[in-house]
Amino acid sequence: MILPPATLGMLGGGQLGRFFVAAAHELGYPVWVLDPDPHSPAGLIADRHLVAGYEDFTALDELAQGCLAISTEFENVPAGTLDYLAKFVVVRPSAAAVSVCQNRIAEKNFLRQHGLPIADFVAVHDERDLRDAPPRLFPGILKVARFGYDGKGQATVGSAEEAIAAFQHFRGETSVLEQKLELGSELSVVLTRDETGQIRSFPTAENSHRKGILDVSLVPARTPEALRAEAAELAGRIAEGLAYIGTLAVEFFVVNDQLVVNEMAPRPHNSGHYTLDACQTSQFEQQVRALCGLPLGDPRAHSAAAMVNLLGDIWYENGTAGQRYREPDWARLHAFAGLKLHLYGKHHARHGRKMGHFTVVDADPERARQLAMAARAAIGIVDAP
Repeated sequence: MILPPATLGMLGGGQLGRFFVAAAHELGYPVWVLDPDPHSPAGLIADRHLVAGYEDFTALDELAQGCLAISTEFENVPAGTLDYLAKFVVVRPSAAAVSVCQNRIAEKNFLRQHGLPIADFVAVHDERDLRDAPPRLFPGILKVARFGYDGKGQATVGSAEEAIAAFQHFRGETSVLEQKLELGSELSVVLTRDETGQIRSFPTAENSHRKGILDVSLVPARTPEALRAEAAELAGRIAEGLAYIGTLAVEFFVVNDQLVVNEMAPRPHNSGHYTLDACQTSQFEQQVRALCGLPLGDPRAHSAAAMVNLLGDIWYENGTAGQRYREPDWARLHAFAGLKLHLYGKHHARHGRKMGHFTVVDADPERARQLAMAARAAIGIVDAP
């Protein structure tokens, strides 16, 4: 068990790292952040910010000398970096677990090998793989195997010819072609597994997306309780299969009332932000607890919640590129009872960039949803979720 005032390390300086730093500070831990961006949100509130790349071994040595345990806030930190640091300090999650989540082909093979429900797919290394793809995969979605997120590096394709054109657009980057499914809804489970194998799952969230980016999360999900429980059980199987230690998120599609695993993230997740305001313990406090070997907290929700992402678009008049840049009128959100606003302190707003979120908590799930939708419109997000 690693206790305060031990110093913790965080690889990555975005909003997930920022919330980790805040949670660690609440528990009495100083935190060093390593991130190449001098304006990183986590770096701004860390006890020390090492402005360096993730393969800068001088900086990694300094981080290892100053910290007793290190975690990561995003899956694209090189697995080799985690392996290197693990020679000197506690690193959770492990490089082996993160490496599975870094690559869609490795991820899907892992899920298939463990008997988990996934969409039919083929790995794509060259154009020949697309010409030979079985017809049942069309229409399909071509996704780059690495570094794709928030809808980036993806293309819906109706034929092998369209897939080849998309593959060329991705500059021949290794990809996966998966069957396009008719979705009923999308769910996610955030859980934490500790070093003893104990798992604590947060309530299953129902998610909707806008332009490939998470827009709204509702808790509890508006699906049968048995389906929510099954999602938690499947996510737990994934954590056990990975021998995972830390906070993990698993996204699901609901297709004909059946669950299909979409992808997993070896870190806290955007759809788990509601835990900051609606749960006994947040996903970020659990991340700290698992990293340090502390007993896991109680993940139960004390309220229903509706979380809404705030993208950089609303910093521009009419949400349109080229329009006047100005700070949104936050008073419009503060006028709603039960609304908790979180701004990430990012240096500049860009279209599609996650700048903050708000969560409405209420005893009644439908009232929380309605208030969140009204607040969403009041701040200038006018299209339907």
